[in-house]
Amino acid sequence: MRDRNDVTAGREVPEQRRILAVLVFSQILSGAGLAAGITVGALLAEEMLGSTGLAGVPSALFTAGAALGALGIGQICRRYGRRPGLALGYAVGALGSLGVVVAAAVGSAVLLFLALLVYGAGTSTGLMARYAGADLASPERRGRAVSTVLFATTLGAVVGPNLVTLTGEVAHSWGIPRLAGPFLLAVAAFGAAAVALAALLRPDPLRLAEKLAAAQEAVAAGSPAEDAADRTEPRLNRREVVIGTSVMVLTQLVMIAIMTMTPVHMQAHGHGTQAAGLVIALHVGAMFLPSPLTGLLVDRLGRRWIAGASGLTLAVAGLLAALAPPHSVPALATALVLLGIGWNFGLISGTAIVTDALPPARRASAQGLVDVGIALAGAAGGMSSGLVVVVGGYPTLALAGGVLALAVVPVVAWSVRRPAHTDTAPASSHAEPEPK
Repeated sequence: MRDRNDVTAGREVPEQRRILAVLVFSQILSGAGLAAGITVGALLAEEMLGSTGLAGVPSALFTAGAALGALGIGQICRRYGRRPGLALGYAVGALGSLGVVVAAAVGSAVLLFLALLVYGAGTSTGLMARYAGADLASPERRGRAVSTVLFATTLGAVVGPNLVTLTGEVAHSWGIPRLAGPFLLAVAAFGAAAVALAALLRPDPLRLAEKLAAAQEAVAAGSPAEDAADRTEPRLNRREVVIGTSVMVLTQLVMIAIMTMTPVHMQAHGHGTQAAGLVIALHVGAMFLPSPLTGLLVDRLGRRWIAGASGLTLAVAGLLAALAPPHSVPALATALVLLGIGWNFGLISGTAIVTDALPPARRASAQGLVDVGIALAGAAGGMSSGLVVVVGGYPTLALAGGVLALAVVPVVAWSVRRPAHTDTAPASSHAEPEPK
């Protein structure tokens, strides 16, 4: 039987290590699948449709699919737990990846668009797995728990874009267009992640977190856990949820818009898919590789300081991308690396802010809605990026994204100046430490 003092002290339970290990393994597998769409999705659409203005459509479609996936996965997690929700999400992502391959093979744009919507479920699952890492984490280590799960995505996400040529050759040998090759890898990657989670993610972190929260209330009230859970009102800090969501939505919109059109911009100036794949690989690495350091900074310096840093970093990235000579791969790579780091800052700090503000019983559905907003922002960024490039060029897109990213700073400043308010009491006591 679990020690009552452990429950009331808020210490991390022993199961947290196993949960993180399983999540890390599944994220390594799924990372390659996540990279497929962002590496060649726009190029595949441009090849099939013959229009640069529509090259942003794939990003918009699979991020719109991610919105639907996040909503569905959130509801499944709420009713049945993280394990079935995440495993089903990856399985659907594998199905969508297979649909993209078939669409490319038969030359059907309609099937391509439908398959990309389904593929989006896999990408949303990869991001929603971070919440599972935070379910059993103590508030003082929540940023590091989120960052551990995101960091695990690095290996597959960095290796995936660099396999564009190899997987393209495999696809070509099967009579499939080369640009569909990375989606063959995504079928295997998402499928393996689904099997791993279904078999190994035990105990379910969300279900265990709910039981521990009920037990903690029972200890505090001096009554059985079942009675305490029944009469405890949900405790939710709505303003904090809005702040954390706003940070993640803005960073996602800016990152997707600039990232989506970078391979198209490079190809238009004489660079091949190998060079574009390298730049995207560096970008994706920057999205996830700094995660351990970011998580530590979020826990030590405070969520809001790192959220503010995300806006400033994205603004610098947009400026550098706008000024980068089109023929310079190092200059574009530097801008895309900063773009990834800024996104990393925003996602980890925003996730910690949102999770701090939600009690376990309210987490899954609310987090699903938060990720719907993030996915819709990505869809808007992807859809508009191609049109902006056609009208004003890539530098205009990059500069506009950098200016928009600065909106994160006043959002964070507003949250610091106004005292937090909860519906009842805070879901967990976590005070933002002053930076040293």
